[in-house]
Amino acid sequence: MMKKRKLGIIGGSGLYKMEGFEKTKWKKINTPWGKPSDEILLASIGKEEICFIPRHSRGHKINPTNINFRANIDAMKQLGVTDIISVSAVGSLKENLEPGKFVIVDQFIDRTFSRVKTFFNEEIVAHVSMAKPTSSGLSNCCTAALKKLNISHQVGGTYIVMEGPQFSTLAESKLYRSWGADVIGMTNMPEAKLAREAEIRYSTVAMVTDYDCWHPDHDEVDVSMVVQTLMKNAANAQNMIKEIIKTFRNYSVEKDPANDCLNVAIITDPNFRTKKTIKKLKTIAGRVLSKK
Repeated sequence: MMKKRKLGIIGGSGLYKMEGFEKTKWKKINTPWGKPSDEILLASIGKEEICFIPRHSRGHKINPTNINFRANIDAMKQLGVTDIISVSAVGSLKENLEPGKFVIVDQFIDRTFSRVKTFFNEEIVAHVSMAKPTSSGLSNCCTAALKKLNISHQVGGTYIVMEGPQFSTLAESKLYRSWGADVIGMTNMPEAKLAREAEIRYSTVAMVTDYDCWHPDHDEVDVSMVVQTLMKNAANAQNMIKEIIKTFRNYSVEKDPANDCLNVAIITDPNFRTKKTIKKLKTIAGRVLSKK
């Protein structure tokens, strides 16, 4: 039997708070992995309660490499979140993905190299599948919301995640285009991997802020130019999220790859799992680790 669903929103560049919600409260959450990016905003629309976290913190104080992705995901799960919508600012690698357009991402290429990418890095080893890294049910919900609001979007796309915080070199940008990637950003890895390890369904809506430097008319990505588009995108994102909150329960996730994926992921012999590590992983994997 599927447990009661609860929506979490992770806001990227330009999306640091949620407007027009009822009963809003910022809540401090402690995790075994340290502090999340910020307090978690608890908010509601009608009978639906959601959790929101700005991944760069309010005021945009955390660079992509230093985001505590593990703490963010653990905090969400502590609060009962079962489904996460990630809203992320990205650069475009395709001519037809102009600034202001949204992309419902269904694949990632992870090019980050300075981040801890798993909850299972001490004593207990687990291997989850990332073949299908996003939730089709959640993605269908996002698509329907964008259609209803008449926001320009593309369904499906590959998001290449670079380390940052610097933007790409021209050679890198051309390389990523040759791989067929659609958009480029700095934050959805290891976020998507950690959400999968936590058995939380995950979907990304990527908001194009600029063309990456491959474009002959946009050979230098400028932060001030990006910020202008961010403000417009943030308003659209707020409206999209409200629509998603109203409808996400209508979209089936019964066969989602995140559901119970830890059942077949943990390889470490139970006799070698210490109480200390099991306690640390209580929120993330307590469902399977507590079994004898």
